[in-house]
Amino acid sequence: MLQRKLSLFQSTVLNMIDMVGIGPFVTLPIVMGYIGGMYMYAWIAGALLSLVDAMIWSELGAAYPLAGGSFNFLSEAYGQKKGGNLMSFLYVWQTVIQAPLVAASAAIGFSTYFMYLFPELQVWQQKAVSGAVIIFITILLYRKIESIGKIGVLLWVGVLATLGWIIFGGIAHGNILAPLKELPSSFSFNTLVSFAFGQACVKTIYSYLGYYNVCHLGGEIINPGKNIPKSMFISVFGIAILYLLMNMSIGSVISWQEIKSWQDSGVNNFVISIYMERLYGKTAALVATVMILWVALASLFAVLLGYSRVPYAAAVNGAFFKVFAKLHPTKNFPYVSLLVLCGIAFVFSLLFRMGEIISGILAMRIVVQFIGQAVGVMILRKRKGTADLPFKMPLYPLPVIMAILMWLFIFYATGTAVITMFLIVAGSGVVVFFLRKVTKVQKVQ
Repeated sequence: MLQRKLSLFQSTVLNMIDMVGIGPFVTLPIVMGYIGGMYMYAWIAGALLSLVDAMIWSELGAAYPLAGGSFNFLSEAYGQKKGGNLMSFLYVWQTVIQAPLVAASAAIGFSTYFMYLFPELQVWQQKAVSGAVIIFITILLYRKIESIGKIGVLLWVGVLATLGWIIFGGIAHGNILAPLKELPSSFSFNTLVSFAFGQACVKTIYSYLGYYNVCHLGGEIINPGKNIPKSMFISVFGIAILYLLMNMSIGSVISWQEIKSWQDSGVNNFVISIYMERLYGKTAALVATVMILWVALASLFAVLLGYSRVPYAAAVNGAFFKVFAKLHPTKNFPYVSLLVLCGIAFVFSLLFRMGEIISGILAMRIVVQFIGQAVGVMILRKRKGTADLPFKMPLYPLPVIMAILMWLFIFYATGTAVITMFLIVAGSGVVVFFLRKVTKVQKVQ
């Protein structure tokens, strides 16, 4: 069995390094490219959705603190002998696709910033770097959970140092409040309700994803009824503040107009490196780029750690393929699940581009996982009441309604091609689910 060894501090660290990753460094210029001066509004919208959704995750995570997170929540909400079997299976089926997509996005982002250090790399060499990163993280994760917690803390120190240096640079430059002063004049209601704003929010929300990683590790968290909600809220508030300060810092040194022109012309993907170069020179930019690569590795570490527990938990409950239920004989971690996800992530890192992956990640999760859980909370409250809940979300049902509406908007903004991809994956999952069900019945007979 998995052991409860992760403290509040360690679980929050793993949450936050999952959230940060390469995302904000890669998506910051993309957001400015979409909506120009309204970029801060998109980051605020991402923080708001993350906070609202974290209330749903906190209530479910505290009530069902088991490995696998959403697998357990969906199974409990929709009934283990009813729709819950299908919903939880679809979640795991999609996880086997979207978790490697998340890992691949971190690896591709790593290789993108790696180009600042070695700009002459060919495309195949960039892909080789992405694949090598996945292999390296797999080796790091192939160990006991106690060691994982310590490695996570070490990686988090690098994340804090990187973000801290970026923000300090903006403060020292003396004009960090300029982007805030521009907020009223840059506001446009037409932009706010536009498809472009939705696309920008897709990118910012991608950068916030990971606030729920602690739920995937629910079976390994000490005092989960209190620590799981605390970990999520600390993570969301902390990262939101860091992201907003980072955007303000960069916007005070490099104007959004200049960054938007880079995006429109398809050049200069290394915004953070250029920012550091303007403040402190080329050497500092090189050091900052290395630190960003450290952050990307930290995020990839947390992502694959958390998601490797999902197929494992489903397999232990008999809801997924049995081979995923195997634990390492001496190190006591789900090594088959880890190796399968890492293997698929390796392939994805060689096949896809960053923009394709970000929208795909969100589309895969929104309907079954995020909206499914929001509806599931209401079902569970109606069926079981709230007396035994370790954590009750405030202002219920307002957070649930807000989350559903906001996720529907984001789902629409992912675009027709990505929505079609989601339908294909979900449809194939339904087919496999019923084939497994028929096969089991035949074996019994």
